Amino acid sequence: MKILSEKIKNNVLGSMSKILTENRTKLLEANKKDLDFFNIDDEAMYDRLVVNHKKIEEMIRAIRDVRAQSDPVNNEISTKELQNGLKVVNKTAPFGTIMIIYESRPDVTIEAAVLAFKANNKILLKGGKEALYSNKVLVSFWHQALMENNLSTDYIQLLTMNREETQAFLKCPSEKLDLIVPRGGERLIAFVKEHASCAVLVSGRGNNFLYVDKYANWEKSLEVILNAKTDKISACNALDKILVNTDLDDYQSKIARLGEVLKDKGISILVDEQVKEVLNEEPLISEESIWEEEFLAMKCCIGSVDSLPDAIEKINTCSGGHSATIMTTDTEIAKKFMEQVDCAVVYQNASTRFTDGGQMGVGAELAISTDKLHHRGPLGLNELVTNKYYVYGNGQIRE
Repeated sequence: MKILSEKIKNNVLGSMSKILTENRTKLLEANKKDLDFFNIDDEAMYDRLVVNHKKIEEMIRAIRDVRAQSDPVNNEISTKELQNGLKVVNKTAPFGTIMIIYESRPDVTIEAAVLAFKANNKILLKGGKEALYSNKVLVSFWHQALMENNLSTDYIQLLTMNREETQAFLKCPSEKLDLIVPRGGERLIAFVKEHASCAVLVSGRGNNFLYVDKYANWEKSLEVILNAKTDKISACNALDKILVNTDLDDYQSKIARLGEVLKDKGISILVDEQVKEVLNEEPLISEESIWEEEFLAMKCCIGSVDSLPDAIEKINTCSGGHSATIMTTDTEIAKKFMEQVDCAVVYQNASTRFTDGGQMGVGAELAISTDKLHHRGPLGLNELVTNKYYVYGNGQIRE
């Protein structure tokens, strides 16, 4: 793949920022068509589908932020001079062609494309049918920006295939694919893994946990729980499961207070047997598998644990490997929790809602990776490259 200069790439992003700024109305009209066809009963997906002036400003900001970042391609990672005279240079390199499969969120059409393009990759955007009109308009803007700078529109393509066509494409793509990122729930991830013929980087489900340790500041815990649960229920970084240590002072009264606060915010609660002794009107968690569900709704589970190891085991068994928080004033307990919990992002005394590229200083993100290869956590610009070795010789042969 031809390596584009940073100047050319930034010119395209400058054009895109201008085009999006000047064509807000066109995008809003397209999004209204998508919303008119959508079943509002799915509150989380509807929330992700909506484009308004604030969302457009966030899209423009994402483009400008990536434009301001340094080019991640062809950067030297290491250089070695060997005894035989060979010079071995390891540099960053583009992946090549990336495919992202996602639902409902037109802003992904901006963030995924801006990151992939600045990292010198081609990107194939397989958005959901519910955002078809919005995505078509956004990709037309991208094509206009590319053409204004004498580049092929092949760099950014929108795929509008149904499930059967997508399955066939994954098995036998019309062009070489180097990486696929399924950004969605377990069913989507399993579908892609089953049918893909190239590397798959999983942007996993949320199902995030918060553990209230016996040394927690209770008022801060309530604030963090409410923010993590209610700030944006459609986000993969929202809170679903709460574990409370039974040795917490005034355990029963605090459980009662937690239930009251959550119910006041319109959150439905499921409880384990021990918590039900206090919140006796709340339904019992009927199956262990509920602990593994991502809700994307005003709903959560409250459970009890007797120790830190119990909390860690529960999280590692049931969470999606995305984010987990411990509320505690004890730094040693926090250290053990953060080292042993197997999630991409772990917190002490903070909301899981901060698991976001922009919030964590990464900038725009392609996804939150819950894989361990090649990167874990927010996939920003610097994570959308691989590496390549350049070896310079003078006729050396291996003997």
